[in-house]
Amino acid sequence: MQQVVATLAAVLALGCGGQAVPPPPVTANAATPPPIASSSLSAAAPGTSQAAPSQADGSLTGTVLETMDSGGYTYLRLRTSGGEVWAAVRQAAVEKGSQVTVVNGMTMTGFESKTLERTFDHIVFGSLGGSAASGAAAAGAPTDPHALAAVAAPHAGIASGLADVGAIDVKKAEFPDARTVAEIFAGKASLDGKPVSVRGKVVKYNPDIMGRNWIHLRDGSGSRGKKDDDITVTTAQTAAVGDVVVARGTVHLDRDFGAGYAYPVILEDARITK
Repeated sequence: MQQVVATLAAVLALGCGGQAVPPPPVTANAATPPPIASSSLSAAAPGTSQAAPSQADGSLTGTVLETMDSGGYTYLRLRTSGGEVWAAVRQAAVEKGSQVTVVNGMTMTGFESKTLERTFDHIVFGSLGGSAASGAAAAGAPTDPHALAAVAAPHAGIASGLADVGAIDVKKAEFPDARTVAEIFAGKASLDGKPVSVRGKVVKYNPDIMGRNWIHLRDGSGSRGKKDDDITVTTAQTAAVGDVVVARGTVHLDRDFGAGYAYPVILEDARITK
């Protein structure tokens, strides 16, 4: 009997003192916005941001410490159970000291706000929940989660504001399936669903959005007028702005991931080499 009690005590001690088992990964899709990344970091210093903690349903609840209205959006510095976190919603009247919940959140890393002229290490884009959402709707601010989260894409430079990396004149890759950026767009109908290699310079890199890293490549082919000079690539690997890399992935057409991420042509699940 004593041995059974000792064994039970050891199991309970392990359950209390051991590390929590992480939840299974969630696959993002166009219909379901990705959950906010959880974090166990301690409270950040005022004015800083950290990876956003979330509740079980993916929402983010906290007390408003600071608000800023800019570009049609309200930026909120929240004190949560996991520390201070920045969030952004469509412009709404939110009072300091009030408690709010941000739902349908999408976390952006290294987000640069052009209108505020500052960069957030982490910021959650979403919509106000509860009574705050009703007040925002009454004020004429739309609360559709996809429309709200879509602000992250253009403002973060995924679709615009790409880095200035100088003149771009990159030699075409030497592979049987190699194409220039412009050739991918020109032959998109026949390339849909097929693997393609493209060499280009990284002009934008956004990590860990919807479970993948996002890269924009240009090689000097195509033009802005025709919108065939920049190819978006998703990958599990990393890259740095200014790198010249070869990306080999699968061409897909008319991909809509939701939250403002829609692409007529995209190279997915690419392997990146230099």
